[in-house]
Amino acid sequence: MGAHSKGVVRPADGPPEPAALSDTAAPPQAEPPARDRGADGPTGRDRYFDTLRALALIRVVAYHTFGWAWVGLVFPSMGIMFGLAGTLMAKSLERPPLTVVRSRLRRLLPPFWFWGVFVVLAMLVHDWMPGWQIVYWVVPLGDPPGNAWGEQAWEILWYLRTYLWFVLLSPLLLRLFRLAPAAVLGLSLVPVLVLNFVWPGPDDRFGSALWDLSTYLCCWMLGFAHRDGVLRRTKPALVAVLSLAAMAYGGWYAFAHQADVGSYDLDENPLAQAFWSAGFVALLMWAKAYFRIDFAWLTRFRRTDRIVTVFNARAVTIYLWHEIALILAIPLIDRCWDVPAFEKYLPLESAWFTFAVGWLLIGAFVLACGWVEDVAARKRARLLP
Repeated sequence: MGAHSKGVVRPADGPPEPAALSDTAAPPQAEPPARDRGADGPTGRDRYFDTLRALALIRVVAYHTFGWAWVGLVFPSMGIMFGLAGTLMAKSLERPPLTVVRSRLRRLLPPFWFWGVFVVLAMLVHDWMPGWQIVYWVVPLGDPPGNAWGEQAWEILWYLRTYLWFVLLSPLLLRLFRLAPAAVLGLSLVPVLVLNFVWPGPDDRFGSALWDLSTYLCCWMLGFAHRDGVLRRTKPALVAVLSLAAMAYGGWYAFAHQADVGSYDLDENPLAQAFWSAGFVALLMWAKAYFRIDFAWLTRFRRTDRIVTVFNARAVTIYLWHEIALILAIPLIDRCWDVPAFEKYLPLESAWFTFAVGWLLIGAFVLACGWVEDVAARKRARLLP
């Protein structure tokens, strides 16, 4: 669980920037624009990014199963994923902005609507009566409403709302960034400092969105910096000093303010999350650009490469349905206690067993519901990509 506004606690893990939300590669060019040199090539998939997305999904499910506070320090998946999303958005915005925004909405909303039908109907059956706020189940510009019975399922939607706002704001943000990259990148951490120390924002949907946008704004802008080659051109020593300083401050703030939020979990502390993630993402993005890491070797391991492909093509499905899978895993395991052989030979009490059963159910949801991502992307519907 993570706090994205004062007094509001919600899970801070979300899905990566999946292939289903990214636009297809740009048409081949004789030579990429100057700002792209040293960043991703103008065509094709980047297995480095794809692998990070797959790992992020695994990390999200693990966090929601075990609740480990330390995983945010080892792998701040949300900051990384917003950084990757910023890179892809900067690449996409080489085309007309309106076209790009429409494409992202088209790829994001149908899987959300399909999933939402089941969640909303289930809550209606369990005595939920929505007001006008149900419009947020159509376009999640604010947190969609729901009742306590379905909270574990719908509370993860903060990520879709934050991603959607970043998509809408990106044409303006990218223009501002290219006017003064270094200054804008540094200033992108100011909003979360203001919210934390000066003005906490309104206690409503707008306030929650403001906290989430401020927390991950620097990571999104670091994605722009990677795409434009800014990080690659920066001196390694400067990148290292600034990144480690940001991580040091974020880590110190997380441990020094445990009494305020109840844990050193970064997902409970927006300011610590913002600085730790910014430093971590800067190092990852700089290393990718400077050393030209592409993970092309992954294609030699066919099964692993296939898994990475499926995770990226079904990232929205995995994210939306993973909490429901974990919810269903509990009564399913409870039934296993009625079978003497299962009780004797299976580790029914272990959280690892819940984790395994959860992934089996996630796989079932991918097969049953993943085709919606193909339809949203205007592709032929398939059980698996």
